[in-house]
Amino acid sequence: MQMEHKPGTDAAKNLERVKYRLVVMSGKGGVGKSTVAANLAIALSLKGHEVGLLDVDIHGPSIPKMLGLEERKITAEDGLLLPVFAMPNLVVMSIGFLLREDDTPVIWRGPLKMGAIRQFLEEVKWGDLDYLIVDLPPGTGDEPLSVAQLMPQSDAVIVTTPQDVALLSVRKSINFAKALKMKILGIVENMSGMNCPHCGKKIDLFKTGGGEKAAKDFAIPFLGPIPIDPRIVEEGDKGISFILSQDDSPVVRAFNQIVEKIEKHYEEMGEEV
Repeated sequence: MQMEHKPGTDAAKNLERVKYRLVVMSGKGGVGKSTVAANLAIALSLKGHEVGLLDVDIHGPSIPKMLGLEERKITAEDGLLLPVFAMPNLVVMSIGFLLREDDTPVIWRGPLKMGAIRQFLEEVKWGDLDYLIVDLPPGTGDEPLSVAQLMPQSDAVIVTTPQDVALLSVRKSINFAKALKMKILGIVENMSGMNCPHCGKKIDLFKTGGGEKAAKDFAIPFLGPIPIDPRIVEEGDKGISFILSQDDSPVVRAFNQIVEKIEKHYEEMGEEV
């Protein structure tokens, strides 16, 4: 599964043509982090940006299935892995492409996982990108730590849901990012209410506003709420991007508003993409 490590390669050198690096993280599982990462990548690519999406959830890679890329295989060129072409302006890499079967477990300890992540950052031909979005597994363990160490010039997008138990975990993610001197771009509150399909009224299934409150408590930006839409799960299971299939839904508008805030952040830094 792993390539022989090339002496002299390093993440900084291999990623020097990547303008912005965003890691999408969460303090706990089940908050829709991978869905947020995938749809942010697609939304950015639809706006004309060159985007790479890296799935480093070693034990539960879901990006290939979400994007309908499960049957794609990895090829190499000049000793480097080539990311999978997903759509115009978007390339993807995941350990899921390297597993022989979808149900093959990855039974690895920390050093092996760090080695795989190192190869994804150092030995994949990412090329010229405006954004590299890294979908991290939940928590603050080996994988997030490896990415933070290998890709120090990166910004964090933290995904949470409104429940108190999720907000307790997101605070750990915030402290993790701060401890590693990783800039926090902002918080996204996923599953933030839904519109009743019958009467159109908003229903707060898991409460609402918790992500915004956490952002205020820690004095970091709130990127916005994303409402629940059952079609996201249905279409993700079919390998269909929700953003591409729903032109003007509240969810698509929410993602586009978040993308506009991300773009504005870098423009205000005087580094216009």
